[in-house]
Amino acid sequence: MSAAFLGNIVEKDIHKSSLIASICFALGMALTGVFIYYGGQHKGSTLALVGIYISYGFIMGIGLGTGYLSPVKTLMLWFKDRKGLATGLAVAGFGAAKAIASPIMQSMLDNLGEGGIYKMFMILAVVYFVMMFIGHLLLAKPADWHEPAKGEDKPSIISVLKTRPISNYIGIWLMFYINITCGLALISQEKPIVKCIGLAASAGIISTISAIFNAGGRLGFSAWADKMKDRNTVYKMIFVLSIIFTAIIILTGGIKNGEGNGLLVFLVLALIFVVNAGYGGGFSNVPTLLSDHYGMGSISAIHGITLSAWGFAGLTGNQIATYIVNHSGEWIEHGTDAAGNTILVNPIGYQNVLYFTIVMYIIALILCMVLVKPTDKASAEK
Repeated sequence: MSAAFLGNIVEKDIHKSSLIASICFALGMALTGVFIYYGGQHKGSTLALVGIYISYGFIMGIGLGTGYLSPVKTLMLWFKDRKGLATGLAVAGFGAAKAIASPIMQSMLDNLGEGGIYKMFMILAVVYFVMMFIGHLLLAKPADWHEPAKGEDKPSIISVLKTRPISNYIGIWLMFYINITCGLALISQEKPIVKCIGLAASAGIISTISAIFNAGGRLGFSAWADKMKDRNTVYKMIFVLSIIFTAIIILTGGIKNGEGNGLLVFLVLALIFVVNAGYGGGFSNVPTLLSDHYGMGSISAIHGITLSAWGFAGLTGNQIATYIVNHSGEWIEHGTDAAGNTILVNPIGYQNVLYFTIVMYIIALILCMVLVKPTDKASAEK
């Protein structure tokens, strides 16, 4: 949500926004470590809990949102002919960072001894601040780009959105929201689904592969869109592929019948990888799709407002999937983990999540085809 509210700051002053991102992200991380340490010394402390929410959620959230927005417009200005490739690289980095940071963080937790978690946060606060501050110093827009100065007339965001039918923007927002919601619904159940089809021992490897598909989708779909007349075609492809693979698993009962069946296991994994790629591709194509429709003048602010869909999807995707799993099907024992604990899975519950996602994907495809109109350039080339 900080991206939605601070988009105008990113628009007006890229150096101010990147500095805000560097300070808030590192400060929020350091304060998180402080409050974790305080909570460890004062068990059950409400102050520690509230402090963690403010530090990790609010302050770091501001750093994350403004940090996410700050490079995007700049990259599109530098690479005008390959905007999708440029933003795809940035957004893929946002996803691929998980693959780099996760093992480093786990190693720190394993080797820092008692209190390793708060020490990790404090060490990372310094590391991230140094990296982000270097990025802040290097970030610059092309010399030939003129950003309206104070006092110059600049159209409001609403007036920019009204240059096309407002239903056009509503369609973009909704299909972005639905894609993220469905992606999170399946990704949140990814590990138990993998266990359910008999691949518990390979869960870590599959998680890494799905992360690669996520990052690959961010780069691949957006770079591919540079060669298309209308970038909205990418979303149609994402939704059609997601509907096809979801329908196959629904019709075959792939999750509940998959264990011991090589073909069904392959199809379930294909669904997970396709949804991950589509989730990532939907992310990376938003700024370039918006720039094609509304120009570059206010793209950071419009992109920021559109990212509110990400925030709302974060509040619904996981929760809806968890509700469906907890209120349908039945939990059954499915072996034990490395520590000897019984693994409980709900095959029918996971399968039922797909009924929700396929309906939402169909709605998104309809919105994509009906509400989001071709750009002037795409219409002219037909």
